[in-house]
Amino acid sequence: MPPSAARRVVPPAVRALGKVVGKKRSAVGAAAAASEPSKATAGASKKLKSAAAESDAAVTKKPSTSLPEEPKTPKRDSAGRLVFPDNPIFRPRFTPRQMIEAGVFGGCYFNPRGGKKGILGSSVDIDHREFPASWFVGLPERLYVSRRYNIPTNKYGVKAGQDQAFWEEKGWIDKRDPRGWFHWYCRFFCGRRIDDDERQISRWSGVAGAKGRWRRALANKCASGGVPASRSREVSPVITQTMLHWADAVTDRDVDEALRRMK
Repeated sequence: MPPSAARRVVPPAVRALGKVVGKKRSAVGAAAAASEPSKATAGASKKLKSAAAESDAAVTKKPSTSLPEEPKTPKRDSAGRLVFPDNPIFRPRFTPRQMIEAGVFGGCYFNPRGGKKGILGSSVDIDHREFPASWFVGLPERLYVSRRYNIPTNKYGVKAGQDQAFWEEKGWIDKRDPRGWFHWYCRFFCGRRIDDDERQISRWSGVAGAKGRWRRALANKCASGGVPASRSREVSPVITQTMLHWADAVTDRDVDEALRRMK
């Protein structure tokens, strides 16, 4: 038998050592295999956390169409009226904050379910938190989110104007501003411009503009009653409150012009 074909004899001690080494290698391999799922799980967990963070960011991030938090108050003309350069005809006297603080719409305007419900539903899509916090700072909630229309809340202590159902029935409501004209004005004041602006400004002009029917009616009453504009509530608290709802008030100049027309 050639030497290369001779059967090798492995001593018992060497065989035992080989078995020990083999067991250790198997243990290491098993441990490595066991660690793979942990790495995969860790990777998946990391991805989930990242996705959650992106989701949270999407929720907290303001939409691009959000209104400015603190709009710049427009300048006033020599008569004390607000001037909007892109709409020079529209010159109301009061800012939204001034109106809310004075007392308008029975204090329920910014409550989605405030006042008598309309014909389009029991709730209106409006939220005072959409607008600058400075408009409401220091004011009691009864002035803007009351559930009921409270007449004493109004500055002149009378109910003026129609309810939500009447506005909707007349078709005066644009779905983008479901509460009506003041809803539109708040957003216009904050800088929003839409294709409904012309109509809403025209409505204001017809009521409180230079030749507005309620402005002239109140000026005529003051002139006939011999009272200055500052005491217009004495001749008609309802029209005076109505004018406030349209961000305006009669002036002594209006009364003087009424006197001239009467001569």
